[in-house]
Amino acid sequence: MNGPSSNSPIVKRLKGKVAIITGGASGFGEATARLFVQHGAKVVIADMQDEKGLALCNEIIACNNHVDVTDIISYVHCNVSDETDVKNLIDQTISKHKKLDIMFNNAGIPGDINPTIVGSTSENFKKVFNINVLGGFVGAKHAARVMIPKKSGVILFSASIASLIAGESPHAYTVSKHAIVGLMKNLCVEMGPHGIRVNAISPCGISTPLLSNALGVDKEIVDGLICESSVLKGVKPEALDVANAALFLASDEAKFVSGVNFVVDGGYSVTNPSFSMAVNTLFMGN
Repeated sequence: MNGPSSNSPIVKRLKGKVAIITGGASGFGEATARLFVQHGAKVVIADMQDEKGLALCNEIIACNNHVDVTDIISYVHCNVSDETDVKNLIDQTISKHKKLDIMFNNAGIPGDINPTIVGSTSENFKKVFNINVLGGFVGAKHAARVMIPKKSGVILFSASIASLIAGESPHAYTVSKHAIVGLMKNLCVEMGPHGIRVNAISPCGISTPLLSNALGVDKEIVDGLICESSVLKGVKPEALDVANAALFLASDEAKFVSGVNFVVDGGYSVTNPSFSMAVNTLFMGN
């Protein structure tokens, strides 16, 4: 046998923890919700995709019918750009579970994919910022409201390698992810004295429904593009890689990790291959 049985017990790295995941009905959020439940957390999914969110909850509950499933996962409709919705999300979680240990501000949109400043619109810029930045801000604000009195907690953000490299993502999206990292660092300093850790996760392009829909192509085509451009060969990035990063940062294993922009990109953001590609093209052309 090459590995442990799927029925083998796992160490419950989030046992007894309560987590909220915004944008939890699909993509990174869905993968994280599944993993967090597997590791013993009680999870509240917040999203606007009601049908997907409820279906995911029902699926996870059905797969855990051997345990008490009353509180393991639930769904709350939430528009993260509406502070009233976010406040209600936090209040409902506290009412149901009596505490909040992990707030994963994961909800986000790419916006229009037009890469030019002239082709961009103010309406799109505002929409991207309202969800990606304001959504993360109010999520952290209301999580901190209930975490500070307890002197503990973890606040996570979904950022992107667009916060590290330039020229590959639309302006609104790129600027929004820089803003999220700046917010994370500022919060790290403010929340530290209260025993609250704050970190961000910056993945490369991964073939989630969000990216596939933005590009207008099938998942298989996106996977091919990502693998072709990847620095690290032989593996394909997937949503579970982001979920595993969130699991580590949310767990006690990362008890002294705060203020980090945790990059999950196989080394993509470390190098610029443009010169090497130009040289290879020149000599191959000769």
